[in-house]
Amino acid sequence: MSMSEIMPTIYLSIVSFFAWIVSTLAGGGSPFVLIPLVNLLMGAASVPPVITIGMFFGNAHRVLLFWRDIDWKLTAWYAPGAVLGAILGAYTFTRIHIDGLQIVIGIFLLISAVLFELEKSPDTKNVANSASQPDLNNLNNLDPDNLDPDNLNPDNLNPDNLETKLTALAIASEETSDSQETKEYGKSGVIEIPNANQTETQGQMPKPKFKLEAWHIMPAGFLKAYVSGLVGTTGPVLNPFYLRYGLLKEQMIATKAAHMTIIHVFKLITYGLLAALSQEQAIAGLAIGLAAIPANLVGKYILSRMSSQQFRQIVLVFMAVGGIWMLWGQRNLFLN
Repeated sequence: MSMSEIMPTIYLSIVSFFAWIVSTLAGGGSPFVLIPLVNLLMGAASVPPVITIGMFFGNAHRVLLFWRDIDWKLTAWYAPGAVLGAILGAYTFTRIHIDGLQIVIGIFLLISAVLFELEKSPDTKNVANSASQPDLNNLNNLDPDNLDPDNLNPDNLNPDNLETKLTALAIASEETSDSQETKEYGKSGVIEIPNANQTETQGQMPKPKFKLEAWHIMPAGFLKAYVSGLVGTTGPVLNPFYLRYGLLKEQMIATKAAHMTIIHVFKLITYGLLAALSQEQAIAGLAIGLAAIPANLVGKYILSRMSSQQFRQIVLVFMAVGGIWMLWGQRNLFLN
């Protein structure tokens, strides 16, 4: 094999490595980087099979890497629709290629990203409002370390307020001794809530205004798998679903990887049965998939040091970028 034949594989491997790292931190989207390169090196007809092979190996490795974080209930509902959609989509691809669908997907991603950014959780608002309210009984914040002992002299205190101030001092002392908790002052008194880091770890902030149920993903999975078989990728089109279902960080990456593996297995089987897969395409796809292994390890390390809020913001930004990318790729349809 000559150097000119090897170089495309090397290019794909290098670009794939960085694309998979970004994909881990953004909840998907590596095909956005890889599809233009595959199209340039091998032609548009090679995009779906090559991307499918690469995505299968990369996501299968993620499944092993994030096994404990997979939401199996959601996956069980996802699988039937995704399997049927993947088979039908791959079959339809061998008969017709519909680029116009990417326009619909691009618009959907843009609208979803904007709506999620504008949406404010009721729970988040309550916490923010509570933090901005004055302390109990309209007293100033009391720091026991900075209190002047002379001020505790009964001669310097109003007898009517003595009991109230001493009570507030006791509360302030208790807050100082427990650095792992914050206080929310509501109508019912003092309520303890988890700190920000604990809440992010549990994936509970910010909460969506309405939460989807697991069974809702069955029709969504069918549509995603079908369109993916037609145009090669649908981008992070299900990310709005995962966010509204309540998945963040490792849970979202793991569950989505399991779902993508299911889709790509059946797409590969269908491509193979219909003779829509060449040896050259298989090698290129394998190069993409193998480059994902070290990239997934790097991405997991970085992801573990991100907060849930940071992850959510990156996902939304990448959804918007993906939508713009899809619309730009179909700009000729608008111009013509």
